[in-house]
Amino acid sequence: MLVQAGKTGALLVSGIFKTLFLKVGILPFLLAACLIVFGVAEERFLSGQNNFNVARQSTYLMIIAMGQMIVLITAGFDISVGSTIALVSVVSALVMSSIIAADPNAVALTITAGILTGALVGVVNGLGVAILNVPPFIMTLGMLSMALGLALILSGGQVIYGIPDAFSVHFGYGRLFGLPAPIFFTFGLFVLVYFLLNYTRIGRYLYAIGSNRRAARLSGISTRTHLMVAYVLCGALAGVTGLLLTARAATGEATIGATMVLPSVAACAIGGVSLFGGIGRVGNVILGAFFIALITNGMNLTRIESYVQEVVIGAVLVLAVVVDQIRLRFIGQLKVD
Repeated sequence: MLVQAGKTGALLVSGIFKTLFLKVGILPFLLAACLIVFGVAEERFLSGQNNFNVARQSTYLMIIAMGQMIVLITAGFDISVGSTIALVSVVSALVMSSIIAADPNAVALTITAGILTGALVGVVNGLGVAILNVPPFIMTLGMLSMALGLALILSGGQVIYGIPDAFSVHFGYGRLFGLPAPIFFTFGLFVLVYFLLNYTRIGRYLYAIGSNRRAARLSGISTRTHLMVAYVLCGALAGVTGLLLTARAATGEATIGATMVLPSVAACAIGGVSLFGGIGRVGNVILGAFFIALITNGMNLTRIESYVQEVVIGAVLVLAVVVDQIRLRFIGQLKVD
């Protein structure tokens, strides 16, 4: 009797885990494993202050991951986001150091310049991919080099100072209701992206293009226009990230954001975004970015070398993609059955 009850319980738990896995993927299991492993290894890991710091640090990755997701659901790719962030940082710092000295109220012009710089990079990427039919990887690889080169030329390879304290306070260190300003910017952008992808025609068309670009074109969707929109949005979100990181560092640097390409893709893949297009939820991407920040924080607290951390992040990315393909096969088999 007890044996039978044990088997029934095991089957029930197995069924719950399988249902959860099919619906949301590997992310909940990775989060649980991360909390258990680092929680046992380092008592500071589960402290409220540490979790607060992780939430603040993950906001930048969350924003850039949302932009990466928009491109990925069209079956595209953007590895130029890191260089875009650097270019935006340099441009916005130059604008602030030259204009705000004469007009302290020109912060709005600086923000506009930064976002437009990111959007312009997106326009070039979009033109290459949508109009000239350059493969996304090649197009954004070229833009990675061009944007970084422009950032180095404009900055002369030097750190740019002269950013007003007010800009750093309001956009980097400012707090509202005890929470850092970047958290509110991230939440606002999340709401906008969620609404765009789930409740607008543009969002539906982006998913349709990623699922089957040829079928989308034959059904009357302007695939070129919407691919342009995807890359411009990705560039604009990279622009916002560049502004926030510049405010945080209080300087303009051509090296800011250089390491964010792999984590942005990893956050999307771990969050269940298909690298082949057409599948992805922005809420899961937010959790994926939080997981990346969480595991990085745990490795820092346990004093794991930075080189090893790169190996771990890369391995998690590969694992997430492999497991997600297995999940999609299971879902396909269930639909057939």
